[in-house]
Parts: sequence; C-alpha cells; structure tokens
Amino acid sequence: MKTTELRKKDVAGLEAEVKSLQKAHFGLRMQKATQQLTNTGTLRITRRDIARAKTILAQKQAESAKTAK
Repeated sequence: MKTTELRKKDVAGLEAEVKSLQKAHFGLRMQKATQQLTNTGTLRITRRDIARAKTILAQKQAESAKTAK
C-alpha cells in the first residue's frame, strides 16, 4: 500500500488497516511453516506495509495530541 493512500485515512482507518495487515502476515507465516507458501517475498512486503502503516498512525496520533493541547 502506498503512503499517499494511508495518509488519506483517519486514525481509526489506519488502526483497522494495521490489524488486517497483521492478520494477513500471520496467515502468510503459517503458510510458510506448513510449506505452502511459494513466494516468500510477500512476507517482507507485508512486514514493511505494517511498519509503514504504524509509522503514519503514530504521526497522526502525535499530531492530534499536539493540536489537543
């Protein structure tokens, strides 16, 4: 997922996105453990997508905390 798409979402949307990405990553890890995953590069991609979403989520939460003061 691109950062521009993530930046358009609100905090609740980003939290839902992180949760769905983590669930997808867990499924991929289970497929790898049972020798069903053929393209192991998808693990790296989903891990980086999770990090990207969490970073933008933290930025938005810090921004909202700053404006709340």
